[in-house]
Amino acid sequence: MTDPRLEIRNIRRRFQGREVVSDVSLKVMPGQVTCLLGPSGCGKSTTLRIIAGVDMQDAGEIYVDGQLVCDTVYRVPPESRSIGLMFQDFALFPHLSVSENVGFGLKGHKSDKKPRIEELLDKVGLLPAYDKYPHELSGGEQQRIALARALAPRPSIMLMDEPFSGLDERLKDDIRDSTLDVLKAENTAVLLVTHEPHEAMRMADEIALMRDGRIVQQGAPYNIYNAPTDRKAAAFFSDINVIHGTVQKLAVTTAFGEFFVPGQPDGTDVEIVIRPQHLRIDFDRAGRGPNPTPQDGTPARGVVQRARFMGRESLVEFRMDFDGSVLKATVPSVFLPKPGTPMWLMMRRDRCFVFPVSDAL
Repeated sequence: MTDPRLEIRNIRRRFQGREVVSDVSLKVMPGQVTCLLGPSGCGKSTTLRIIAGVDMQDAGEIYVDGQLVCDTVYRVPPESRSIGLMFQDFALFPHLSVSENVGFGLKGHKSDKKPRIEELLDKVGLLPAYDKYPHELSGGEQQRIALARALAPRPSIMLMDEPFSGLDERLKDDIRDSTLDVLKAENTAVLLVTHEPHEAMRMADEIALMRDGRIVQQGAPYNIYNAPTDRKAAAFFSDINVIHGTVQKLAVTTAFGEFFVPGQPDGTDVEIVIRPQHLRIDFDRAGRGPNPTPQDGTPARGVVQRARFMGRESLVEFRMDFDGSVLKATVPSVFLPKPGTPMWLMMRRDRCFVFPVSDAL
């Protein structure tokens, strides 16, 4: 079995009396991209700085290729950890050419550096910019040069802190894809910090979801999206609908019928979470009810409150007859019902998550 390229164990960090990183552990394998994902201020960047060696932990250990590089007593200097760094500010040297920037961290004579510089510039698609200067490049091109510079010394691990945050939104996905291609070609273990779920889902082999200094869920993007640990985890990746209820005889009664909640005692308040794309709608035609599929469960009636055209889809809000609650559904953009239109909603029960309220807060 392959050993992890990077492993951190039980890292803790206190700042001004508050624990900003709390018992964080994770592993990154060779060639794997792991995204440390979470809202601003949750401890992501502090964790990255500790791994890089520019900040100290109060407890815990860091290993690179199975070798201890840092605990509370022993500490390998940052420059000796075989770790590449790439931050929000690309920090290219304005007085150096593109080739000189890329070769800055390489040892040896200029002629010895040239093959590696050319190899990386070719990988990032900027070999023609060899003699240009940073001010002659676009933001996306500067980002690729910063990536090439960080990879030039062949680091075992690449740490990336919001590296795409300053780029034009229309270019981000293309640059993310090209960056990922280069990282995979180099077989580098990558820990990428981001607050954008879309970015993590697009780039990561593994996501570590962080909240209030702790990793609350870790796994493949598909698994984290489709099996969130709590309501906040579900809501971080997309809009959600929340249906409230109380367990009675192992079930919760809703507008969509009963939901069985095994293992929860009577009187437990729960929240049933479903994403808007997993609600299906049908017109309330006089004399004919809805046409549910086997996955839809019991249909529930509601009235359209508002509908918004969103481009590829429309977002429709309903007020439910059952309890007056408001639910949202996404539908193809060709469909834009008028406010006041009565409709039936059907819920994909296999796409629902049920959380006790105490676990969802």
